[in-house]
Amino acid sequence: MGLGRNIIRFMPIIVLLTIIHPHAIAQQPDYLFKSLVDIDPESPWQIDANEIFYDDKSSRYIAKGSVTLTKNDKKLSADYISFDYKNMKAYAKGNVSMAAGKDTLAGSSMDIDLEKQTGTIENGTFFIKENNFYIKGSKVQKLDENTYYIEDAIVTTCEGENPDWVITGKSAKVTLEGYGYVWHAALWAKKVPVVYTPFFVFPAKTKRQSGFLPPEIGYSDRWGGYFIQPFFWAIGESSDATFYEHHMHHRGDKLGLEYRYVLSEKSKGTLMYDYLNDRKIDDGTLDSSEKWGYQDDDELRPNHNRYWFRMSHHQAMPMDFFAKLDLDIVSDQDYLKEFEDGKTGFKETKKYFNKNFGREFDEYDDQVRTNRLNLNRNWSKYSFNAEALWYDDIIKRRWEDTDTTIQKLPSIGFDASRQQVLKSPFYFNLDSEYTYFYSEDGQKGHRADLYPRFYLPYRFKNYFSFEPSAGVLETGWYMDRKETGEAYLSEEKKRFNRQICDIKLDLSSETYKIYGSKIFGTSGIKHSVTPQIIYEYIPDQDQDGLPDFDVDSIDRIEKKNLITYSITNAFTSRSINNVIKTGKSVENNFSEPPIYDYRQFLWFKLEQSYDIYEAREDDPQKWENQTDQRPFSPVKGELEFYPVKYLSFEGDAEWCSYDDEFSSYNAKMSLSDNRDDRLSVEYRYTRDSIESITADLSLKITDDLTAYGGYERNILDDKRIKTSAGIKYQAQCWSLGIGCTDEPGDRKYEFSINLYGLGEVGN
Repeated sequence: MGLGRNIIRFMPIIVLLTIIHPHAIAQQPDYLFKSLVDIDPESPWQIDANEIFYDDKSSRYIAKGSVTLTKNDKKLSADYISFDYKNMKAYAKGNVSMAAGKDTLAGSSMDIDLEKQTGTIENGTFFIKENNFYIKGSKVQKLDENTYYIEDAIVTTCEGENPDWVITGKSAKVTLEGYGYVWHAALWAKKVPVVYTPFFVFPAKTKRQSGFLPPEIGYSDRWGGYFIQPFFWAIGESSDATFYEHHMHHRGDKLGLEYRYVLSEKSKGTLMYDYLNDRKIDDGTLDSSEKWGYQDDDELRPNHNRYWFRMSHHQAMPMDFFAKLDLDIVSDQDYLKEFEDGKTGFKETKKYFNKNFGREFDEYDDQVRTNRLNLNRNWSKYSFNAEALWYDDIIKRRWEDTDTTIQKLPSIGFDASRQQVLKSPFYFNLDSEYTYFYSEDGQKGHRADLYPRFYLPYRFKNYFSFEPSAGVLETGWYMDRKETGEAYLSEEKKRFNRQICDIKLDLSSETYKIYGSKIFGTSGIKHSVTPQIIYEYIPDQDQDGLPDFDVDSIDRIEKKNLITYSITNAFTSRSINNVIKTGKSVENNFSEPPIYDYRQFLWFKLEQSYDIYEAREDDPQKWENQTDQRPFSPVKGELEFYPVKYLSFEGDAEWCSYDDEFSSYNAKMSLSDNRDDRLSVEYRYTRDSIESITADLSLKITDDLTAYGGYERNILDDKRIKTSAGIKYQAQCWSLGIGCTDEPGDRKYEFSINLYGLGEVGN
């Protein structure tokens, strides 16, 4: 009840902050108003009407009946217009409408001085197409070039004579590229008053404008009642910032900053930082771990100071080089779990950086965070890539005395894509890399490798393709420090080298047949079958004495004597597109060739490998499972099936012939319809480790009302992971959402109201 009273108490402030959202009214274009007076003397006004005559006494053109006064993209329409072309004044009455582009200004009468840019509109209505904005007043006075005074002001984005919501005011004064002031303002839902305030001010700039953004309010078991208030700062044309105050009843105040900048067309960056002096800690005493820790985490979190810094920067360099910087530094292993949701949470951050920088973050529960500085250059057949990689292991950095995490400082690569060797039948590609491996308390050393590969592709008519290839991997190491952190003695070997050759033979073919069909409107179905056999050989070579940084597969090249065979089936349908480019039906236009649509609706692949080394090995200790000899791998299957437009199946499985059972299988079904109802069910199984089911449902009860729900369960441990449910009502100019998400250890209630064009309150 205390939370409810606080929400009611702050509701006028919340609505007021929503009204002054700078991305709503502040960003409306001002060219509508300027277009009324932006006169080009070289381009005259044109008058068209049922009746036009010239009054010598008043030096005016008088036009009646469907009158239009036009110039360039501006058009003034009315039943009657009196135009004084010498003084550039016009008076219009009766169904008056002034259009500029897609925006309009209408009223019962209009008296305007086009030269001084002043005038009066009776019963005026501005319509701004971009945000579907209506601004009405019984009288609109244009005081100067950019200032308007409106009596009996009404603002809404709703259609119709009786809009769902409006903001009214006794009077309003608006200065474009400045501010708007409203006296005796009120928010109405239909004809019911909701909030009143004697005065408020809002930015009326078409450019980005500093001001408060819509807040978030809600309740969580772990946070208590919370309130998130952002403030936007338009620093300049090429940079801006957003500040966040995130108040949580249980945890304290978390402060956040987002800074965005653009240096050039290809150079830009964003940095974000959040800090919380947390009132609650997980130090293992009493019930602190149960309340403020996480069940899947064995580490405590005794720190109060908590933070997360993340950043991406893209920089165009001379000579077509390009640099990228990605940083991800977090205070503790629980922070991103704690703040997965919200305006500055992990989900929103990941979405933003992926959209604007193409960056993928490590998952929120990954204790090792990747930081990268990259420099690259691409040519038509070659590429250069240099980067410094720092892996921040939060557990080792914060809670352990030593940190043996291996870093790459730097890693430099030069690669050549597959290309022909002069005019010979041979092709080659090249991978090469130099890396300096560094750790604070572990080993250090250099490694360089060169890996050229040569191909001799051959195709026998349309029957089969055969491609043998061979590669040579040359690797050298120079070590500075041992794995224990000790330096090498002068007499100890510090230089190592290795050479390994490998061979690959790839044989494949494809056959197909086309069948006539009339199923689901198809005119034909193509069935293609692609069998393939691949042989790979890497000799068994002793590598025990070589350095091993254990960060990739190069330090230890596993032996391989493997035959992999597979068969792929694909079904593609062909159907006639009944509407050709001219918009005429094919049946009624025999001179036009038909246009076909092609769709692969079924694809599945079966694959298995035979390990010759395993088959020839007599020592059980060297068998893969050290119990029985298993040269045959599990049979792998993959399936994609789209029988009709709104139904899809996807799945994969592995069958172990030795155990006579599945080692894993995953299946997902998605169902939808033309109303946008959606159902998705996914089942995942891996023997002895994973068995879970996830379901998501979105159901349109009416055109405006949608119900949604989700469920996720760990079947193997018989534990519920997440349950969610809610409804959303979406009208033409507003929406309302109510929902609840229940997870072990936390339950969140969600509530949101969105007045389109003005902003959103809730979550």
